[in-house]
Amino acid sequence: MNLDYNDEQNMLREQIQKFCETEYDFYKREDVVKSSADFDQNVWKLFAEQGWLSMPFSEQSGGLGFGPIELSILFEEFGKALVIEPYLSTVVLSGTLLDNSIYTGRNDLIEKICSGELHISLGYAEPESGYDYQNPNTTLDTSFILNGTKTLVLNGSNSEKLIITCSKDDSLCIVIVDSKTPGVSVNSFSTVDGQSCAEISFERVKLDESNIIALGDKAINLLKQTINLATLCICAEAVGCMESCYFKTLEYTKGREQFGQPISNFQVLQHRMVDMYIESELAKSLLIKAMLEVNNNSDEMYKHVSALKSYIGKSGKLSAKEAVQLHGGMGVSEEMMIGHYLKKMITIDALFGNADYHLKKFTS
Repeated sequence: MNLDYNDEQNMLREQIQKFCETEYDFYKREDVVKSSADFDQNVWKLFAEQGWLSMPFSEQSGGLGFGPIELSILFEEFGKALVIEPYLSTVVLSGTLLDNSIYTGRNDLIEKICSGELHISLGYAEPESGYDYQNPNTTLDTSFILNGTKTLVLNGSNSEKLIITCSKDDSLCIVIVDSKTPGVSVNSFSTVDGQSCAEISFERVKLDESNIIALGDKAINLLKQTINLATLCICAEAVGCMESCYFKTLEYTKGREQFGQPISNFQVLQHRMVDMYIESELAKSLLIKAMLEVNNNSDEMYKHVSALKSYIGKSGKLSAKEAVQLHGGMGVSEEMMIGHYLKKMITIDALFGNADYHLKKFTS
């Protein structure tokens, strides 16, 4: 089996690496995090110009027709640079869900996403529901009145449209709602890694049949596929973080001297860095396997993504903690990138199901 990336995929990686090095360094990112904006609009426009916002959409919808492999490459490089732009929420979660649906207005919405004009967020999680996404308490009654609350809606406060899961006639239903519709209220907050989230409430929001994207088994399959792809993407992001943690720690220990020699010469620290390297390589191997299974749309793809997510949840945080400890007091400072990798790994573990949740899914 050939596991090498093709020329087009290698060019994509080089393009993203070059962009992150020249246009999105750590200081640029920190300026965005500390500003009142949740992301940089100019950077988002550059994403559109590079064609990255069009990547996962089918050619029939005006996209480039790329798949999980290219998305994994993109997110792996995003993980190294700790990119906070809302690509996951607008393109992966909302855009691919629309692209895989039979919703009549999807092409127009996807075209606006590709051009950078439109942000859409998917509201699937609810307070006190854990990771049970298929049985929402949010309801859509026979009069098409929507009531309920969604939490952890990524980029929710910046989205003009909201895709919401709800229950209709005891079946899962997915609807699209204009965020300015009367009865919609948004409470935004920041996550520990600097991303924008929102809790969104719906109080007697009037919809009609044209707002329905999918219902019943079609809605279940659509939601499962979308969240599975998004889980793969954040795992690729975690692999990028783990690789950066290792290389930055190795570089730091070679330059930091104690007792007249670099601390990288101390055997006990070498062992810890070898462990970090092994964890990173194992995670990358699991990523490649899961990526290929999702790309082939195999029956085992959910199982492999769960295996990857479970491993990432534990090994990713462990690698980031080791990196922080080996940097000493500087590792926890806001001015150094290494501590932000740990925050990102904590967030990734909690998103779409933590390590224990996916371990149970894998073994069930």
